[in-house]
Amino acid sequence: MDKLLFGDNQFFGVNHMSESKARAQAMRFRDTDAIMEVLDVALELGVRTFMCTTHERISEICDRVRTDPGRYAKFVFYPSMPYAHKYANAVTEEGMLGALRRFLPDEGRINAVLKGGLAVAKKDIRGMATPLIDAEMKMFRGLETPVIFLQNVVVDLLLGLGFYEAFRLFADHVRDSYGAEPGFITMNMPRLLQALEQVGIENPIICANINKLGFRMSGGIAANERALRTGRFRAIAMSVFASGAIPAEEAIKWVCDQPNIKSIVFGASSRSNIRHTCELVARYWPTPAEDLRPQRVAT
Repeated sequence: MDKLLFGDNQFFGVNHMSESKARAQAMRFRDTDAIMEVLDVALELGVRTFMCTTHERISEICDRVRTDPGRYAKFVFYPSMPYAHKYANAVTEEGMLGALRRFLPDEGRINAVLKGGLAVAKKDIRGMATPLIDAEMKMFRGLETPVIFLQNVVVDLLLGLGFYEAFRLFADHVRDSYGAEPGFITMNMPRLLQALEQVGIENPIICANINKLGFRMSGGIAANERALRTGRFRAIAMSVFASGAIPAEEAIKWVCDQPNIKSIVFGASSRSNIRHTCELVARYWPTPAEDLRPQRVAT
Protein backbone atom coordinates (compact mmCIF):
# COMPACT_ATOMS: atom_id res chain seq x y z
CA MET A 1 0.00 0.00 0.00
CA ASP A 2 1.13 3.55 -0.70
CA LYS A 3 1.56 5.87 2.25
CA LEU A 4 -1.04 8.32 0.99
CA LEU A 5 -4.42 7.32 -0.44
CA PHE A 6 -6.86 9.75 -1.99
CA GLY A 7 -10.50 9.51 -0.87
CA ASP A 8 -13.71 10.54 -2.62
CA ASN A 9 -15.96 12.09 0.08
CA GLN A 10 -15.46 15.60 -1.26
CA PHE A 11 -16.71 14.60 -4.70
CA PHE A 12 -20.10 13.38 -3.48
CA GLY A 13 -21.02 15.97 -0.86
CA VAL A 14 -19.85 14.21 2.30
CA ASN A 15 -18.65 16.49 5.08
CA HIS A 16 -19.10 15.36 8.68
CA MET A 17 -18.90 18.88 10.12
CA SER A 18 -20.66 21.17 7.64
CA GLU A 19 -23.76 20.53 5.55
CA SER A 20 -23.27 23.79 3.67
CA LYS A 21 -19.74 22.77 2.62
CA ALA A 22 -21.05 19.37 1.61
CA ARG A 23 -23.69 20.95 -0.62
CA ALA A 24 -21.16 23.30 -2.18
CA GLN A 25 -18.81 20.43 -2.97
CA ALA A 26 -21.63 18.36 -4.45
CA MET A 27 -22.49 21.27 -6.76
CA ARG A 28 -18.87 21.83 -7.75
CA PHE A 29 -18.31 18.21 -8.71
CA ARG A 30 -21.55 17.61 -10.59
CA ASP A 31 -19.44 17.32 -13.74
CA THR A 32 -17.01 14.40 -14.06
CA ASP A 33 -14.43 16.71 -15.65
CA ALA A 34 -14.18 18.57 -12.34
CA ILE A 35 -13.45 15.31 -10.50
CA MET A 36 -10.86 14.25 -13.05
CA GLU A 37 -9.05 17.59 -12.73
CA VAL A 38 -8.53 16.97 -9.00
CA LEU A 39 -7.51 13.34 -9.51
CA ASP A 40 -4.99 14.45 -12.14
CA VAL A 41 -3.48 16.92 -9.67
CA ALA A 42 -3.22 14.20 -7.02
CA LEU A 43 -1.52 11.88 -9.51
CA GLU A 44 0.88 14.61 -10.60
CA LEU A 45 1.85 15.17 -6.95
CA GLY A 46 2.53 11.47 -6.43
CA VAL A 47 -0.74 10.24 -4.89
CA ARG A 48 -1.50 7.24 -7.09
CA THR A 49 -4.20 5.34 -5.19
CA PHE A 50 -7.86 6.35 -5.30
CA MET A 51 -9.86 4.83 -2.43
CA CYS A 52 -13.42 5.20 -3.62
CA THR A 53 -16.94 4.03 -2.98
CA THR A 54 -18.99 2.22 -5.60
CA HIS A 55 -21.08 5.33 -6.22
CA GLU A 56 -22.66 5.19 -9.67
CA ARG A 57 -20.51 8.09 -10.89
CA ILE A 58 -17.29 6.23 -10.12
CA SER A 59 -18.07 4.18 -13.23
CA GLU A 60 -17.59 7.37 -15.28
CA ILE A 61 -14.15 7.84 -13.71
CA CYS A 62 -13.28 4.22 -14.48
CA ASP A 63 -14.27 4.79 -18.10
CA ARG A 64 -11.99 7.85 -18.31
CA VAL A 65 -9.05 5.90 -16.88
CA ARG A 66 -9.61 2.98 -19.25
CA THR A 67 -9.63 5.27 -22.29
CA ASP A 68 -6.20 6.75 -21.46
CA PRO A 69 -3.98 3.91 -20.21
CA GLY A 70 -0.79 5.84 -20.86
CA ARG A 71 -1.73 8.73 -18.64
CA TYR A 72 -3.08 6.49 -15.86
CA ALA A 73 -0.60 3.63 -16.06
CA LYS A 74 0.25 3.94 -12.34
CA PHE A 75 -3.28 4.79 -11.18
CA VAL A 76 -4.80 2.29 -8.72
CA PHE A 77 -8.33 1.93 -7.36
CA TYR A 78 -9.24 0.71 -3.87
CA PRO A 79 -13.00 0.09 -4.19
CA SER A 80 -15.09 0.10 -1.02
CA MET A 81 -18.53 -1.45 -1.06
CA PRO A 82 -21.44 -1.28 -0.82
CA TYR A 83 -22.36 2.34 -1.43
CA ALA A 84 -25.19 2.41 1.08
CA HIS A 85 -27.09 5.36 -0.43
CA LYS A 86 -27.48 3.43 -3.68
CA TYR A 87 -29.38 0.69 -1.88
CA ALA A 88 -31.31 3.13 0.28
CA ASN A 89 -32.41 5.05 -2.81
CA ALA A 90 -33.50 1.82 -4.47
CA VAL A 91 -35.68 1.01 -1.44
CA THR A 92 -37.19 4.51 -1.58
CA GLU A 93 -37.89 4.28 -5.30
CA GLU A 94 -38.97 0.65 -5.59
CA GLY A 95 -39.74 -0.57 -2.09
CA MET A 96 -37.93 -3.33 -0.24
CA LEU A 97 -39.02 -6.11 -2.58
CA GLY A 98 -38.21 -4.10 -5.69
CA ALA A 99 -34.76 -3.26 -4.36
CA LEU A 100 -34.11 -6.91 -3.59
CA ARG A 101 -35.11 -7.84 -7.13
CA ARG A 102 -32.83 -5.19 -8.62
CA PHE A 103 -29.71 -6.28 -6.74
CA LEU A 104 -30.52 -9.93 -6.08
CA PRO A 105 -32.47 -11.17 -9.10
CA ASP A 106 -32.73 -14.80 -7.93
CA GLU A 107 -36.40 -14.99 -6.84
CA GLY A 108 -35.82 -18.11 -4.75
CA ARG A 109 -33.26 -16.40 -2.57
CA ILE A 110 -35.47 -13.34 -2.18
CA ASN A 111 -38.36 -15.50 -0.99
CA ALA A 112 -36.09 -17.35 1.43
CA VAL A 113 -34.91 -14.10 3.00
CA LEU A 114 -38.44 -12.73 3.29
CA LYS A 115 -39.79 -15.92 4.85
CA GLY A 116 -36.87 -16.96 7.01
CA GLY A 117 -35.28 -13.68 8.03
CA LEU A 118 -31.73 -13.50 9.30
CA ALA A 119 -31.34 -17.20 10.05
CA VAL A 120 -31.98 -18.13 6.42
CA ALA A 121 -29.88 -15.22 5.21
CA LYS A 122 -26.96 -16.54 7.24
CA LYS A 123 -27.40 -20.02 5.84
CA ASP A 124 -27.35 -18.81 2.23
CA ILE A 125 -25.07 -15.81 2.67
CA ARG A 126 -22.54 -16.99 0.09
CA GLY A 127 -25.21 -17.37 -2.58
CA MET A 128 -26.48 -13.86 -1.87
CA ALA A 129 -23.30 -11.95 -1.09
CA THR A 130 -20.95 -13.06 -3.84
CA PRO A 131 -23.25 -11.91 -6.71
CA LEU A 132 -23.59 -8.53 -4.98
CA ILE A 133 -19.81 -8.20 -4.68
CA ASP A 134 -19.41 -9.14 -8.34
CA ALA A 135 -22.08 -6.61 -9.36
CA GLU A 136 -20.28 -3.85 -7.46
CA MET A 137 -16.95 -4.75 -9.08
CA LYS A 138 -18.17 -4.66 -12.68
CA MET A 139 -17.35 -0.98 -13.09
CA PHE A 140 -13.67 -1.69 -12.31
CA ARG A 141 -13.15 -4.32 -15.02
CA GLY A 142 -9.66 -4.14 -16.50
CA LEU A 143 -8.38 -1.75 -13.82
CA GLU A 144 -5.95 -2.30 -10.95
CA THR A 145 -7.83 -3.06 -7.71
CA PRO A 146 -5.23 -4.63 -5.38
CA VAL A 147 -7.29 -3.98 -2.23
CA ILE A 148 -11.09 -4.20 -2.02
CA PHE A 149 -12.87 -2.87 1.07
CA LEU A 150 -16.08 -3.71 2.85
CA GLN A 151 -17.71 -0.45 3.94
CA ASN A 152 -18.22 0.37 7.60
CA VAL A 153 -22.01 0.51 7.26
CA VAL A 154 -21.92 -3.26 6.66
CA VAL A 155 -18.84 -4.10 8.74
CA ASP A 156 -20.23 -2.51 11.89
CA LEU A 157 -23.68 -4.01 11.32
CA LEU A 158 -22.11 -7.47 11.07
CA LEU A 159 -20.09 -6.73 14.20
CA GLY A 160 -23.26 -5.83 16.08
CA LEU A 161 -25.01 -8.99 14.88
CA GLY A 162 -22.03 -11.17 15.77
CA PHE A 163 -22.06 -12.50 12.20
CA TYR A 164 -18.28 -12.74 11.84
CA GLU A 165 -18.37 -15.56 9.28
CA ALA A 166 -19.42 -12.99 6.68
CA PHE A 167 -16.01 -11.33 7.00
CA ARG A 168 -14.34 -14.62 6.09
CA LEU A 169 -16.65 -15.06 3.11
CA PHE A 170 -15.86 -11.56 1.84
CA ALA A 171 -12.13 -12.07 2.30
CA ASP A 172 -12.13 -15.42 0.52
CA HIS A 173 -14.19 -14.18 -2.43
CA VAL A 174 -12.05 -11.07 -2.92
CA ARG A 175 -8.87 -13.14 -2.90
CA ASP A 176 -10.17 -16.00 -5.04
CA SER A 177 -12.10 -14.01 -7.64
CA TYR A 178 -10.07 -10.81 -7.93
CA GLY A 179 -6.60 -11.68 -6.66
CA ALA A 180 -6.94 -8.78 -4.24
CA GLU A 181 -6.42 -8.21 -0.54
CA PRO A 182 -9.59 -7.73 1.51
CA GLY A 183 -9.87 -4.56 3.56
CA PHE A 184 -12.38 -3.56 6.22
CA ILE A 185 -13.58 -0.07 7.15
CA THR A 186 -14.96 0.38 10.66
CA MET A 187 -15.84 2.83 13.39
CA ASN A 188 -14.70 0.28 15.99
CA MET A 189 -11.17 -0.85 15.23
CA PRO A 190 -10.43 -2.74 18.49
CA ARG A 191 -13.56 -4.86 18.28
CA LEU A 192 -13.19 -5.55 14.56
CA LEU A 193 -9.63 -6.76 15.02
CA GLN A 194 -10.82 -9.34 17.56
CA ALA A 195 -13.66 -10.45 15.27
CA LEU A 196 -11.40 -10.90 12.24
CA GLU A 197 -8.91 -12.92 14.26
CA GLN A 198 -11.73 -15.17 15.49
CA VAL A 199 -12.49 -16.23 11.90
CA GLY A 200 -8.84 -16.71 10.97
CA ILE A 201 -8.14 -13.51 9.02
CA GLU A 202 -4.53 -12.78 9.88
CA ASN A 203 -2.79 -9.41 9.52
CA PRO A 204 -5.92 -7.78 8.07
CA ILE A 205 -6.11 -4.34 6.50
CA ILE A 206 -8.33 -2.17 8.71
CA CYS A 207 -9.28 1.41 7.86
CA ALA A 208 -10.58 3.41 10.83
CA ASN A 209 -10.81 6.91 12.24
CA ILE A 210 -7.48 7.73 13.87
CA ASN A 211 -6.99 11.29 15.02
CA LYS A 212 -5.76 13.33 17.95
CA LEU A 213 -9.25 14.32 19.16
CA GLY A 214 -10.75 10.83 19.17
CA PHE A 215 -13.31 12.07 16.61
CA ARG A 216 -15.63 9.16 15.72
CA MET A 217 -13.24 6.65 17.32
CA SER A 218 -15.42 4.06 19.06
CA GLY A 219 -13.91 2.81 22.30
CA GLY A 220 -11.86 5.96 22.78
CA ILE A 221 -8.30 6.90 21.94
CA ALA A 222 -6.70 4.63 24.56
CA ALA A 223 -8.36 1.45 23.26
CA ASN A 224 -7.43 2.31 19.70
CA GLU A 225 -3.82 3.02 20.66
CA ARG A 226 -3.62 -0.36 22.42
CA ALA A 227 -4.89 -2.06 19.26
CA LEU A 228 -2.30 -0.23 17.14
CA ARG A 229 0.52 -1.28 19.45
CA THR A 230 -0.29 -4.97 18.94
CA GLY A 231 1.00 -4.76 15.36
CA ARG A 232 -1.34 -7.60 14.39
CA PHE A 233 -2.93 -5.74 11.48
CA ARG A 234 -2.23 -3.07 8.87
CA ALA A 235 -3.90 0.20 9.81
CA ILE A 236 -5.13 2.86 7.42
CA ALA A 237 -5.92 6.13 9.19
CA MET A 238 -8.93 8.13 8.03
CA SER A 239 -10.51 11.31 9.43
CA VAL A 240 -7.03 12.35 10.58
CA PHE A 241 -8.07 16.03 10.43
CA ALA A 242 -11.33 15.33 12.33
CA SER A 243 -13.24 17.04 9.51
CA GLY A 244 -11.14 20.18 9.85
CA ALA A 245 -11.21 20.43 13.65
CA ILE A 246 -7.44 19.81 13.90
CA PRO A 247 -4.92 22.05 12.10
CA ALA A 248 -3.30 20.11 9.25
CA GLU A 249 0.27 20.07 10.56
CA GLU A 250 -0.79 19.11 14.08
CA ALA A 251 -3.02 16.33 12.73
CA ILE A 252 -0.41 14.81 10.42
CA LYS A 253 2.39 15.01 12.99
CA TRP A 254 0.25 13.21 15.58
CA VAL A 255 -0.91 10.40 13.29
CA CYS A 256 2.57 9.86 11.88
CA ASP A 257 3.84 9.35 15.44
CA GLN A 258 1.41 6.48 16.03
CA PRO A 259 2.61 2.87 15.71
CA ASN A 260 1.55 0.53 12.94
CA ILE A 261 0.05 3.12 10.57
CA LYS A 262 0.62 1.88 7.03
CA SER A 263 -1.37 4.49 5.09
CA ILE A 264 -3.35 7.69 5.47
CA VAL A 265 -6.46 8.33 3.40
CA PHE A 266 -7.45 11.95 2.89
CA GLY A 267 -9.73 14.02 0.74
CA ALA A 268 -9.00 17.40 -0.78
CA SER A 269 -10.30 19.48 -3.64
CA SER A 270 -7.48 21.92 -4.41
CA ARG A 271 -3.89 21.64 -5.57
CA SER A 272 -2.65 23.61 -2.55
CA ASN A 273 -4.33 21.30 -0.03
CA ILE A 274 -3.15 18.15 -1.75
CA ARG A 275 0.40 19.49 -2.02
CA HIS A 276 0.37 20.61 1.63
CA THR A 277 -0.70 17.15 2.84
CA CYS A 278 2.01 15.50 0.73
CA GLU A 279 4.63 17.86 2.12
CA LEU A 280 3.54 17.29 5.73
CA VAL A 281 3.63 13.52 5.35
CA ALA A 282 7.08 13.71 3.76
CA ARG A 283 8.23 15.82 6.70
CA TYR A 284 6.78 13.80 9.57
CA TRP A 285 6.85 10.35 7.99
CA PRO A 286 10.22 10.43 6.17
CA THR A 287 10.15 6.93 4.70
CA PRO A 288 7.61 7.72 1.94
CA ALA A 289 9.50 10.76 0.67
CA GLU A 290 10.70 8.94 -2.46
CA ASP A 291 7.20 7.72 -3.25
CA LEU A 292 5.70 11.17 -2.86
CA ARG A 293 7.95 13.03 -5.27
CA PRO A 294 5.92 14.70 -8.04
CA GLN A 295 5.90 12.71 -11.25
CA ARG A 296 5.38 13.75 -14.83
CA VAL A 297 1.92 12.88 -16.12
CA ALA A 298 1.56 12.22 -19.85
CA THR A 299 -0.57 14.72 -21.73
